[in-house]
Amino acid sequence: MLVAKNCIPNCHYKLPLLTNWLKQMKNKHLMILLSWLFSVTCAAQTSLTVTIINPVQEERKDQPVVVDLSPYDLDVVRAVVTREGREIPCQLDDLDGDCRADELCFLVNVEPRESQAYQVMLYEDGRQARYTARTHAQLILPSRDKKRAKNRQDTWVRSITFAPRTKDPYHYVHAHGVCFESELVALRVYYDHRQTVDIYGKPRKGLVLEATQFYPDSAQLAVGMGDDVLWVGDTYGLGALRGWDGCRPLQLDSVRWRTQRVVAEGPLRAIVEVEDLGYVPAPGQKPVNMVIRYTLYAGHRDVDVDVTFDRDVSAYRFATGIINVKNSTEYTDHQGLRGCYGTDWPTGKDDGKHKLETVGLGIYVPGDYLDSELPANKDDYTMVVRPRGQSLHYKLAYTSANEDFGFRGEREWYAWLWAWRQSLSMPLRVTVSQ
Repeated sequence: MLVAKNCIPNCHYKLPLLTNWLKQMKNKHLMILLSWLFSVTCAAQTSLTVTIINPVQEERKDQPVVVDLSPYDLDVVRAVVTREGREIPCQLDDLDGDCRADELCFLVNVEPRESQAYQVMLYEDGRQARYTARTHAQLILPSRDKKRAKNRQDTWVRSITFAPRTKDPYHYVHAHGVCFESELVALRVYYDHRQTVDIYGKPRKGLVLEATQFYPDSAQLAVGMGDDVLWVGDTYGLGALRGWDGCRPLQLDSVRWRTQRVVAEGPLRAIVEVEDLGYVPAPGQKPVNMVIRYTLYAGHRDVDVDVTFDRDVSAYRFATGIINVKNSTEYTDHQGLRGCYGTDWPTGKDDGKHKLETVGLGIYVPGDYLDSELPANKDDYTMVVRPRGQSLHYKLAYTSANEDFGFRGEREWYAWLWAWRQSLSMPLRVTVSQ
């Protein structure tokens, strides 16, 4: 009881102090909460509206929309794209390797003459959502375990540069170079002085390179995971870029440092690069640093080729084109669009293991970059191209007759090439507002 008596007066004496302390703590916690909410709201997001207009009287699917993030002075780590309240997949890409997103990409389907509006939220915190992969890219070195199967190599790298003293780097890179794919097509770029673009045929749509590594085994072949379908040799293959001395194409023998890298794997676009530093395109020309970027979007069989130089090379000429597949027919509009359709052994001869493969190839060089179109020879269909200042752009496409989603013969392939060329001249109209 003595304790109780002593306790009661003390409690009454301290009650006002306790009440004030509780009010102060409540206000303090409320301020902390409000400050946190304010900082998250203000520091983390910017809202954009992207308006898209289809200018043609035809439906378009998987059309890429790319938003440059540089005007917004944000370190964007997460983006959300919605239309009419429904979220759609998007992709943030760091294009220059500084660990900051430079572009936002998403794909749209639009009806004829339709206009659409998309809401884009850019955040400086959080983590980007994971969407179903529709593209893939890989750069692999041979495993130290020599017992591993050819399609089970396990040394994955993002970028590789060999010193000039390395002999035959072509055989030090698995699949001989960087590989990339969409659901429709898959390609690789050789890591050597040819830098040839080679192709892979898919019987069915889907991503296969991570599993086959460009070398399918018998079980994978049996279930239709595709295979190499083109012998390229020393030709352009599908659109390799070469030097030009005024008479003939020149392979990239004079390069001080050659690098291949994966810039982006997906889920909506794969981007890979080949960098040639100290490159002398032709005898008597000054060296130049060149980066060739290949971009392949989900749902597409066409590839964007964007070449940048470290200085103005408008006076230089380069060569590109497509291989003259044996017994191929040719299609050209003499204004930058060219294609062929033919059949050959994918290993260059009958090796008793592979069947004859029929492919259709296509290249489009916009008029600003086209210098001339040369007649076909036994190896190639050549296009002489001219950079504009420090850049050069052209596009590639191909089909394999193995596709169950492709074309029935050369007439359908050439019709697709013509329609492709027309669509490139009438792109979607895109405006971005904040």
